[in-house]
Amino acid sequence: MAETHVLFVEDDDVIREATQLALERDGFRVTAMPDGLSGLDAFRATRPDIALLDVMVPGLDGVSLCRRIRDESTVPVIMLSARADSIDVVLGLEAGADDYVTKPFDGAVLVARIRAVLRRFGHASGPDSRSGAGREAAPPAPDGPLRFGDLEVDTEGMEVRKDGRPVALTPTEMRLLLEFSDAPGTVLSRDRLLERVWDYDWGGDTRVVDVHVQRLRGKIGQDRIETVRGFGYKLRG
Repeated sequence: MAETHVLFVEDDDVIREATQLALERDGFRVTAMPDGLSGLDAFRATRPDIALLDVMVPGLDGVSLCRRIRDESTVPVIMLSARADSIDVVLGLEAGADDYVTKPFDGAVLVARIRAVLRRFGHASGPDSRSGAGREAAPPAPDGPLRFGDLEVDTEGMEVRKDGRPVALTPTEMRLLLEFSDAPGTVLSRDRLLERVWDYDWGGDTRVVDVHVQRLRGKIGQDRIETVRGFGYKLRG
């Protein structure tokens, strides 16, 4: 099996070199860059399997770099932020990042998060995407696409249409929509969505869920996913 290729953009020399060594010891192939512009060039030249982007890098900051990557690709992106309570976290997620890790981080935790993201992205590429470790088997695929008003979800072809027009979703957004479409009208808690979509078997930051729901709403319709205050979200049938 080919090595997983990680693009790592970090301006701190010590963190960059230590993290690169740690990831390489765990079997990853790493391209490490010190700033956003060189990171963008490396992304275009090497097309990595996943990108780790520090928020505060010179030239082109991590959030802007994430947007540029997302304009060109659905490759998974994890943001690295030194401040868990910073607006940088939300900005990174809104820019298209799939997850974030707070600095300073433990190498084992970072590797676990990378592998969790890669697992769900691998599953999101085909019709087997809705079954994974620790989850019950997916129900048989329905005959034809699911329809919710003007929204059509093809669970076999992994395609979404609104008013007959294709909707471009990232793999994370697609997995989120699949969870909702599996149980229309049922309230899904943020913790359940973290477990099922982000593959967390422990409590994570629910901002990840909230931002992705907002991004999904912007693509399929603001009224299609309803907020149930104090409980979670549900898909309107």
